[in-house]
Amino acid sequence: MTDFFQSLGLSYEWAWTVGTFAAILIISLLVMFSVAMVIFVDRKVLGAIMLRKGPNVVGPFGIMQSFADGLKVFLQETIIPSAANKGIFLLAPIVTFTVALAAWAVVPFDAGWVVADINVGLLYILAISSLGVYGVVMSGWASNSKYPFFSAMRAAAQMISYEVSIGFILVCVVLFAGTFNMSGIVMAQQGFGLGIINGFVVHPLLFPMWVVFFISALAETARAPFDLTEAESELVAGYQTEYSSMAFALFWLGEYANILLMCSLNTLLFWGGWLPPIDWAPLYAIPGIFWFLIKTFAFFFMFSWIWATVPRYRYDQLMRLGWKIFLPMSLIFVALISGYLMATGHFERNAILSEEAPAAVAPAELVNNIPAQPAAVRGQS
Repeated sequence: MTDFFQSLGLSYEWAWTVGTFAAILIISLLVMFSVAMVIFVDRKVLGAIMLRKGPNVVGPFGIMQSFADGLKVFLQETIIPSAANKGIFLLAPIVTFTVALAAWAVVPFDAGWVVADINVGLLYILAISSLGVYGVVMSGWASNSKYPFFSAMRAAAQMISYEVSIGFILVCVVLFAGTFNMSGIVMAQQGFGLGIINGFVVHPLLFPMWVVFFISALAETARAPFDLTEAESELVAGYQTEYSSMAFALFWLGEYANILLMCSLNTLLFWGGWLPPIDWAPLYAIPGIFWFLIKTFAFFFMFSWIWATVPRYRYDQLMRLGWKIFLPMSLIFVALISGYLMATGHFERNAILSEEAPAAVAPAELVNNIPAQPAAVRGQS
């Protein structure tokens, strides 16, 4: 995008600035439009599984229902409880929504289609996603109501518990890929399975980690069966009980943006990202963003499917699963994968390849130069 604005006569500095802002705007609009669409899909899937029609009145097939709901909350009055801390009460949904969008800065939709192709992209996502708990805690405390407060405490404990397991799972992926760069992780999966399948998930040591990651993503985003922060029988609507109008809509958008982020991480870390499922030349004629979106929305369908079919966990079951099962399991697999890669000489080959590579590689060049390195590693492993 910088090159495009330079071609219009702008200097490099102005072209980079304008291009970055344009990319941020495009990604933000794409994510918010996708949120509206997946909310519609969520309702349709739930309706089909429960033998109901779902949205079918507003627009063709009810496709405008999400936009009608957005207009409704926009026109509603913002009500702030008299005993609430008004500043923090209004700041909480802004924090939640902003953090949810900021994480998308390093998500590559296709080769080179990323706002910031930084070398520590995976660490950035882990760090920025952990900040979402602040918006939840702020909203629960500032409401000055016991039910939102209890929900915020549950949400904080739940998110922190499962982030620990997710962190160790990401270590397993990084050990195989040899990089924290999101584009590099995707390209390391090219032909990974038997030389023809694009994806880490086919490896017997990484498939269990994907299963744990998928379940942990449900818990991290408070989706069923782990939606204990919004248990209607106990906490009414959870930490956003006292919110209305656009403040509630920001929580709504942030929640679904985080769900889409977790679906995209499943795609990028284990299922080949924008690469086609099979490493076959004709499939690369299809744009990579098509494969990325198909895989991401397939995972969202699984999220909706689970919501409609799996009963809610008790809170003690949720904590036991995270701390007594997933955490020890992820630690064991970090040791197993490290030992396997050391025994197969994976790290030595990566060291030789890094010495042969240029000392400094620009992010744009990195995407173009990555495929050759994993191919060499795969050929010897």
